[in-house]
Amino acid sequence: MSLETARKVLEIEARALSDLVARLDERFTHAVDLLMGCRGRVVVTGMGKSGLVGQKISATLSSTGTPSFFLHPAEALHGDLGRLVRHDVLLALSYSGETEELLRLLDTVKRLDIPLISLTGSLSSTLAQASDVLIDMSIRQEACPLGLAPTASTTAMLAMGDALAMAVLEKRGFNEEDYAALHPGGGLGVRLRRVENIMHTGEQAPAVAPETCLPDVIYEMSRKGLGHAAVVEADRRLLGIISDGDLRRVLQREGPRALSLTAQDCMTRFPVTIHRKELATKALSLMEGRKITSLLVVDTEGRLEGALHIHDLWTTQMF
Repeated sequence: MSLETARKVLEIEARALSDLVARLDERFTHAVDLLMGCRGRVVVTGMGKSGLVGQKISATLSSTGTPSFFLHPAEALHGDLGRLVRHDVLLALSYSGETEELLRLLDTVKRLDIPLISLTGSLSSTLAQASDVLIDMSIRQEACPLGLAPTASTTAMLAMGDALAMAVLEKRGFNEEDYAALHPGGGLGVRLRRVENIMHTGEQAPAVAPETCLPDVIYEMSRKGLGHAAVVEADRRLLGIISDGDLRRVLQREGPRALSLTAQDCMTRFPVTIHRKELATKALSLMEGRKITSLLVVDTEGRLEGALHIHDLWTTQMF
């Protein structure tokens, strides 16, 4: 019985979303243009379950480059109406289009000449008639067996809010670097951290001169514990890298004679490098693609600035 109910709910909500796709038209494009052209904030409002959906939509807009906040209609009628100013855009959610608290905001919205985008299921409602852009959110039925609890309707509103936010994001040219700037904390923030925030620098980054003898190279690698040593000139210009694998191959090939070799004799030239301003996700992609465990961080002149080990990414909980 429970599985049958679950399947029916999901089928009803999936059908509601499919119907939205079929109805997309120039009104959606107009709404995106209004959001893009907003010189103030995108103010999202709604009561009850629609209000909860509106809070999520507002949060999504804010996190993807469109300044936004949620305005509770009831609180607005008791002083918070002052948050609305010229150049804002109001995004109103009401399936019936007749939510009393929300309709009482319309006089102020019109007086301030604030563009109104509405998500409603009633095209003849008061809210719909007052809107600059109306997006049809009508559904065939709610997924609630009683036909009472907002289910398919709120799912549809949430999805449409995501569609608007993503369309604006794309049109704005919002990219990973922009996203990283707005998400410094949490799991997403860690994944979008820059190499310079994770890399080993100064004495922590193993480096040797080209003439350094192999025993001293091994000592430097063991002391720093990153599984490699960069080979650099006096001005820190990068010449190559010696990895644990390079050492094993040299020792196997040369035997005892290997201990008389220098770093320059053993290094791999043209190692994989990265710039300090790149995202940690790019560093991980490079390591996985090249099947290596270390990256050297260099400046635009090819001088060593630091080192990054794949364990640094694991320990910062990127996964």
